[in-house]
Amino acid sequence: MSIAQKKSIRIFSNESLEEGVYELWLEAGELVASARPGQFFSLYCRDGGRLLPRPISICEIDNNKKRIRLVYRVLGKGTEEFAKLKAGDFIDCMGPLGNGFTLEGKKALIIGGGIGIPPLLELSKQLTCEKDIVLGYRDVTFLDKDFIKQGNVYLVTEDGSVGTKGNVLDAIREHNLSADIIYACGPTPMLRGVKEWALTNKIKAQLSLEERMACGIGACLACVCKSSSVNHHTNVNNKRICKDGPVFYAEEVIL
Repeated sequence: MSIAQKKSIRIFSNESLEEGVYELWLEAGELVASARPGQFFSLYCRDGGRLLPRPISICEIDNNKKRIRLVYRVLGKGTEEFAKLKAGDFIDCMGPLGNGFTLEGKKALIIGGGIGIPPLLELSKQLTCEKDIVLGYRDVTFLDKDFIKQGNVYLVTEDGSVGTKGNVLDAIREHNLSADIIYACGPTPMLRGVKEWALTNKIKAQLSLEERMACGIGACLACVCKSSSVNHHTNVNNKRICKDGPVFYAEEVIL
């Protein structure tokens, strides 16, 4: 496997989807061929005071136009800088990185929460089985119209302004959803609940973990999670989210 290298990539577009949420299309060229659902790109700031890259998951892969879509939320100075980029600008990137989803199952339940929703769009497009898709938001929705083309979509908001009121598990119970494989990405409390529900119902689950990262290639051990087995790299019960993940089977990790 070749080692990913930092490249300067031209931006095709960078536009706001909703307040604080942006979509960035990269003219990725030959990198498109190796990109998989669940992987991510590390984006570097121009400001020399911000040395560490920001990991952003792949949202969509356009093989025909050789472009990759990243969707991110503005949360700090780094993503504030990204939001100001324009079409034609260049950005330093490394990717695609990490291990993505494994496509399997005859009926899939896809569960996303917040900014964990974007990584599930390309997965939804590539899965050819029957799909139920549960998308959880605090209030403002985004990307839900993209998912409607891919399967049966159920929306959830904390305040009940759209769809089910509550969390993703409330929607799953309300609509009596089930499957033989679960794919989930979102904040750790959500993933913890999904894992427990999947194990209780004896359903295989793949979880994409969200975590702050430093190097993005597994060298610094800044983004480890507890694992149920001893990692051959560290000889302790942990896994590197950026390198061994970010996607794991539910039984592999302790949340």
